[in-house]
Amino acid sequence: MCLEQETPATAHGLGQEGQDLAPVRAESSVLAAIDLGTSNCRLLVARPNVGGFRVIDAFSRIVRLGEGLAEHGRLSPSAMDRTIEALEVCVDKMRRRGVSQTRAVATEACRRAENAATFIARAEAEVGLKLEVIDAEEEAWLAIAGCLPLLATGGDRAITFDIGGGSTQITWLAVDSEAGVRPGGTRTIASISLPCGVVTLAEEFGSEPDSYEGVRAYVRGLLATFDQAHNIGAQVAGGGVQMLGMSGTVTTLGGVLLDLPRYDRSQVDGLTMSFEEVAAVSKQLTTMAYDERAAVPCVGEERAELVIVGCAVLDAICQTWPVGSLRVADRGLREGILLGLLADLPGNDQALGA
Repeated sequence: MCLEQETPATAHGLGQEGQDLAPVRAESSVLAAIDLGTSNCRLLVARPNVGGFRVIDAFSRIVRLGEGLAEHGRLSPSAMDRTIEALEVCVDKMRRRGVSQTRAVATEACRRAENAATFIARAEAEVGLKLEVIDAEEEAWLAIAGCLPLLATGGDRAITFDIGGGSTQITWLAVDSEAGVRPGGTRTIASISLPCGVVTLAEEFGSEPDSYEGVRAYVRGLLATFDQAHNIGAQVAGGGVQMLGMSGTVTTLGGVLLDLPRYDRSQVDGLTMSFEEVAAVSKQLTTMAYDERAAVPCVGEERAELVIVGCAVLDAICQTWPVGSLRVADRGLREGILLGLLADLPGNDQALGA
């Protein structure tokens, strides 16, 4: 991708010290969203467009910021170093693109780590980036806001999930078909942030196929209380419930199902997978040796270790709520952040609902 000529950045945390940021009109702005999770560091850069935005640059790297967090309660020096390097790449891209407005958020790893303040201070001092630690509720809503166009208007209820590195977000939504699928026409009935993700579960249970059943049973137990409290299973049995998955696990399975020679977001985002297809791809991956999984184009070495755990979590979700199919979202938190930045631009009358 050809980068534009480097220009001084005026994004939050990237301007010169003491610099006041002048208001930026929607038509001249460049927006950036950073999502720093337990496993991944992701960036999207976009320009406002009619009805939304157009992505002009992106970056994603597995950094495993939360490696060892479950055992020690702290971010390790090596994990922080890896993440700082990834954030430096993000900042360089933002400067080159002339970013005018930025929001950079950190999620579960920084919510849990007792030394998170040290890491956040390092990011500002060494990279010039101000990270904002958001709570689980805001994380879930931003992710949903970014995925709303993928929800169908034919159902009254929706289950969304995001299998992260350090946590798994589950949200039970009311979809207003009359209003259409947009923030103003969708309401959160209940949500939960399970204190487990692919990184933390792999550290506790292991990441080889023999850990699959233990992970699935454990997650099903966590889901049962939420399910019973909101009578979700009975409503699933009655029909009219759809499911939307946003995470590396479901996008990986989508790419493997399509037998793509290399991952292609345009083919995976919005893909509908039956539960039978989910089970078949999961079985395919869990019966492979590590080297075989790593050789699968849409898995690779970075995901080969954690994909089995992710499949077990997904299996637990599908067994708890047998909707029959799910839609895959290769979008979420970053897109929700961009929509929020877009709504805040002077002269822009778009709004992000809550």
